[in-house]
Amino acid sequence: MEKSPLTSHLAFVGDYVPRRCGIATFTAEICEAIAKEFPNTKCIVGSVNDREEGYDYPGRVRFEIEENEIASYRRAAEFLNINNVEVVSVQHEFGIYGGPAGSHLLELLRELRMPVVTTLHTVLQQPSAEQRAVMMELDALSNRFIVMAERGRHLLETVYGVAPGKIDLIPHGVIDMPFMDSNFYKDEFGVEGKTVLLTFGLLSPNKGIEMVIEAMPAILKQHPEVVYIVLGATHPNLLASEGEKYRRKLEALVEELGVSEQVIFHNRFVAIEELKEFIGAADIYLTPYLNEAQVTSGTLAYTFGAGKAVISTPYWHAQELLAEERGILVPFSNVGAIASSVNDILSQPTRMTAMRKRAWKHGREMIWPVVARRYMESFGRARESMSEVSVAPAALPEGPLPLPELKLDHLFTMCDHSGIFQHAIYNVPNFHEGYCTDDNARAFIFTVLLEELGMSSPEVDRLSSSCLAFLWYAFDGNTCRFRNFMSYSRQWLELHGSEDSHARALWAVATALGRSKNTGHRNLCALLFQRGLPPVARFSSPRAWAFTIIAIHEYLRTLSGDRVVSQMRDTLATMLSGLFHANASPDWVWFERIATYDNAKLSHAMILSGHWTSQGEMLDIGLNSLRWLLAAQTTADGHFAPVGCHGFWPRGGERARFDQQPLEAHAMISACREAFFVTRDDFWRRAAHRCFDWFLGRNDLGLSLYDASTGGCRDALLQDHLNQNQGAESSLAFYLSWAELQRTEKGERRSS
Repeated sequence: MEKSPLTSHLAFVGDYVPRRCGIATFTAEICEAIAKEFPNTKCIVGSVNDREEGYDYPGRVRFEIEENEIASYRRAAEFLNINNVEVVSVQHEFGIYGGPAGSHLLELLRELRMPVVTTLHTVLQQPSAEQRAVMMELDALSNRFIVMAERGRHLLETVYGVAPGKIDLIPHGVIDMPFMDSNFYKDEFGVEGKTVLLTFGLLSPNKGIEMVIEAMPAILKQHPEVVYIVLGATHPNLLASEGEKYRRKLEALVEELGVSEQVIFHNRFVAIEELKEFIGAADIYLTPYLNEAQVTSGTLAYTFGAGKAVISTPYWHAQELLAEERGILVPFSNVGAIASSVNDILSQPTRMTAMRKRAWKHGREMIWPVVARRYMESFGRARESMSEVSVAPAALPEGPLPLPELKLDHLFTMCDHSGIFQHAIYNVPNFHEGYCTDDNARAFIFTVLLEELGMSSPEVDRLSSSCLAFLWYAFDGNTCRFRNFMSYSRQWLELHGSEDSHARALWAVATALGRSKNTGHRNLCALLFQRGLPPVARFSSPRAWAFTIIAIHEYLRTLSGDRVVSQMRDTLATMLSGLFHANASPDWVWFERIATYDNAKLSHAMILSGHWTSQGEMLDIGLNSLRWLLAAQTTADGHFAPVGCHGFWPRGGERARFDQQPLEAHAMISACREAFFVTRDDFWRRAAHRCFDWFLGRNDLGLSLYDASTGGCRDALLQDHLNQNQGAESSLAFYLSWAELQRTEKGERRSS
């Protein structure tokens, strides 16, 4: 079983607050809910402007789209692509995008390189020709649809032919409000002691508010304590076309019926916190809409989830939500039915309380944190579907792919006189992240391998000296520990680095001791190795043990008589062997209860120790664990797919497939080469080449992590695209893998 990663960079496209519309409120609510529920996920918004001056948006809005300017949609797509957004969540309603039936949105979607999940706020049963055409292309461009009611799902399948497996039914989110007495809030609005009926939302004639007003005399006859609050500004589009004509009509009706004291208009658009108070003060919520074809109502969802008694006309969303006695449905445009239902429920307080409780309990599955989690699941499915349609590895030629010509442009770009920078933004060094010992150790090893291959140059020699100077500067003579992270201003950010970084530094200096012909480098490396080795005896990290074992074998290539170093090798190998015996089983041939990062280094270390100490059990542990790990990371069609870093692989749990890191490919290549040199079994040489092919596109997405234009390597294979940054660790993983395979092709044999 494999575990999909959470989406870490999301973009929402639609209207956004402070624009006054239901979709703007919804977009803000779902965006903030996901950001709160998943704090490691970056959420940004592209908001559609319906007016030239735009809006005073919060910081969440990173770009603005001019509704009727098609070029603005293209710019938005470019922005999303450049910013490595992983999923785009589109809020769709025909009227909020420019072009015939909102077709300008399609221009944006056509240019995107990441999966799209479209939330449909309207699903029409009888679309116009233009609306149908937009929906058909929206289907082609969206990886998944989200609808908020079963009716929406049914219409997508039957009217538009959308595949059932592509649709997620996720309810409209609601505020998480306690089940409480409405009297708690009534004094806020001067209606204490009253029974409050409420309708809220942007005013427009299709809301049917006049039906409730006309029912008020009959309601007041039996329940004179009733007041009806109508909360909401007039819809901006209606206001622009005819001003307050509809509101004045309602006010005139109130005067005509003599209920002006009992009908209270609040002509404003309120924020969520104040809206909660209005909802809290309500005893009955009414949605007397005039049209059945409404698949979603956010106002209904909010009051329903708050556990209010709801009386509604039977539009589609209300039919589903208020079923099973969770509310009351009345016929469309039936004033008498509205009055009768209000009077009946007010006369039966026990029934009313039971109805409210059923609604509130059902609403617990609709609160925003729950909805946020379900949206994230939908985003994960979208990314999975995106990877399924990527270029297949089988499209590459059969057999091992040829090694590309070595191109070191990016390596030198990533360096200055202090050493190699840790991270890159695309192919540009990121000064903000500074340097680290880990990467300077890797870079130093690479320069030594180039020297050994006869491929050195003045630039490579300068880099070699810079990296070794960095390691010397990183070493604290007082503690005999290497520090790891250094800022761009050359300030160390810690007293000492991790055990793993210390051991990698030992590996680097020992490699020079065993292979370099530069006497000055070898002398300094000997000093660092001898002073840095003793602290490892106190280390607890298995990978630090493994790196140190590999370092020791490099050291012993030329100084095999060093008994102290050999004893340290034996101690560490025994500890690794003990770890294996404590955790391994027939179905879990591994050293730990979770396979994490740089995994093959553990097997690599055991293969070395077992071979050079003639301890067959250790060698078997190394070879068997490596074979098991290789099989677990090989797909059915034979390409390499390393354990992903988003969750790794716990024993008995799901194996994370992504993000796949270049570090894992290099670790496997090195370990397989070692197995080949020890066993002379060509299986291991072929396996090493197969792992290297992962860099070149023989992988889950069929995409090359190696960038032939720079010579660098991209940072990771994600579920549906590449991480385009070319940091030091990933690029050096490629360079080191390349150099090691070159040595294999030249027939190098290892010797003690």
